[in-house]
Amino acid sequence: MNGKVYLVGAGPGDYKLITLKGLECIRKADVIVYDRLANINYLKEAKEDCEFINVGKASSNHLLPQDDINRLIADRALEGKVVVRLKGGDPYVFGRGGEEAELLRDEGIDFEVIPGITSPIGGLCYAGIPITHRDHASSFHVITGHPRKDGKETKEINWNALANVKGTLVFLMGIANLKSISENLIKEGKDKNTPVAFVSWATRYNQKVITATLENAYEVAIKEEIKPPTLIVVGSVVNLRDKLNFFEEKPLFGKNIVVTRSRIQSSSLVEKINDMGGNPIEIPTIKIEKIENNIELENEIKQIQAYSYIIFSSKNAVEIFFDKLNEMGYDCRVLYNIKICAVGLETAKYIKSRGINPDIVPKKYVAEGLYEELKDIVNENDRILIPRAKNARDFIINKLSEKCSVKEVITYESVIDSSKKDEALKIIQNEELDYITFASSSTVKNFITLIGEENLNKLNDLKIISIGPITTKTIEEFGLKVYRESEEATIDSMIAAISQELVLN
Repeated sequence: MNGKVYLVGAGPGDYKLITLKGLECIRKADVIVYDRLANINYLKEAKEDCEFINVGKASSNHLLPQDDINRLIADRALEGKVVVRLKGGDPYVFGRGGEEAELLRDEGIDFEVIPGITSPIGGLCYAGIPITHRDHASSFHVITGHPRKDGKETKEINWNALANVKGTLVFLMGIANLKSISENLIKEGKDKNTPVAFVSWATRYNQKVITATLENAYEVAIKEEIKPPTLIVVGSVVNLRDKLNFFEEKPLFGKNIVVTRSRIQSSSLVEKINDMGGNPIEIPTIKIEKIENNIELENEIKQIQAYSYIIFSSKNAVEIFFDKLNEMGYDCRVLYNIKICAVGLETAKYIKSRGINPDIVPKKYVAEGLYEELKDIVNENDRILIPRAKNARDFIINKLSEKCSVKEVITYESVIDSSKKDEALKIIQNEELDYITFASSSTVKNFITLIGEENLNKLNDLKIISIGPITTKTIEEFGLKVYRESEEATIDSMIAAISQELVLN
C-alpha cells in the first residue's frame, strides 16, 4: 500500500510562522525531506523514529539534484511511508513544489500541499516593508532572479513590463544576477533613484537589511558583502522601513543565548527568547529519568489523608505525582484537607495547571524561603510529604524534621544528558555567543562535565546569567564569574536580567 506525501511550506524562517496543519504533518511523518531554509527546529516536533533527509538546496550547491529529490520522496511514499517534504516559504512559490507534485500524480501517489507564508510577504513584513501600500504600490510582482541553467527553454523576463509597472518588485535568488537586474530595469525606464532593499535571512534572529537605490545597488551589495539567501525589494515601499521596522527593535534581537536546562524544561525559556528576537541555542544538560513502578509513592498516595502538607520543589515532581494520582484512579479531590506548598512561581504554575492553587509560595523562591514560611506554623502533630528528585538538597528535610514527621519519596532522578557532549564543545568553540543561562546548580555541574573542566576558560568571554543565589554559588565554585543574577528564581526574571543589561548599555 502506498503512503502519502505532504508538500509543506515551512514559512520564511521564524519558528512560529508555520501553519497548524504544517506542524500537524511534521508530527505524524515517517520521513522528513528538508531544505536548509526550513527552520531546523521543526525537526524536534517529529516522532522519535522519524527519518530525516537533508537535501540542502543552497544556491548553486544542492546536496541532491531536483530530479533526485522528486524520486526520493516518491520512492519513500511507495514504501508505504508518510513523507513530509519540508520547504522554506511556500511549496509553489519558486519552491519546485509543482514539479514534485507532478511526479507524484504521474505515479499515482496520494499527496497534499500545505501552503506556507512566502518570504516575499513574511520577510518584507519583518523588515518593516509593506509589500503593498495605498500611497506607494497597489500591486506586487515576485520574480525569480535565478534563471534555469539546464539548457531548457524558459520564458524571458519582460523587463520592459517590470520597469514600467507601478507595483513592488521582489526578486528571489537574485543576488548573483543583481548587476543584470538593476541594469535591465534602468535600461527599460525604471528611475535610477528607485529605493532598493536587501533583506538577508528574513524573519530570523540574524536578519540583516541594507537599503540602496537602483543605481548603486550592485556596488552597495559588494561593499556590504550581501550573500544568499537575500530578497531584493525594488519600490518606494522601501522608504517606509524606518517607520515600520519592529522586528529588529526587539530587546534580544541578534543575541545568541545558550540554554542549558533539560529539553522539556527549556521550552518556556526558549520560547521567550524567540519571541524577543533572540536565538536560543539549546544544549540540554539534564535528562529526567522517572522512577518506574514506584511502589513507595503509590503507598503514600493510598494514605495521603494522613499528611498535613505536601511540598513540591519542581515541575517534574508535580507532573510525576499528579500523573501517578490519576493512574491510580484518584484526582485532586483527595488532597482537599492538605496544604500544598510550592518552592517558586514556576512550580506553582504547574500545580495550578493541575487544578489546585498552592497554599504557600515563599517570597524567596528557595528551600530556605519555604522553611521560613513553615517553621512557625508546623508542629509535632503534622506530617509532611515531599516527592522529589534523588540527590536534591537536604536543607528543607533536615530543618523540618526537627519540628515534625517528614517523608521523602524519590520520584525521579536528574542525570547528565551526554547526547550533546560533542555539540556543546563545538558550540562554545565556534559560535559567536552572547549569553549562557543556568537555571539550577545541576545544569552548571552537568554542563562543565560535558565540556570538561579543561575548557572552562572558553566561558570567560560569555556573560553568565544565573537564576538565583544557590546556582550562583555553584558557578563561582568553578572559578567562573556571574554576569547577572535574576532578582527572582523565575524564567521571566532571567529574561529580564538580560533585557535590562541591554537597555542599560
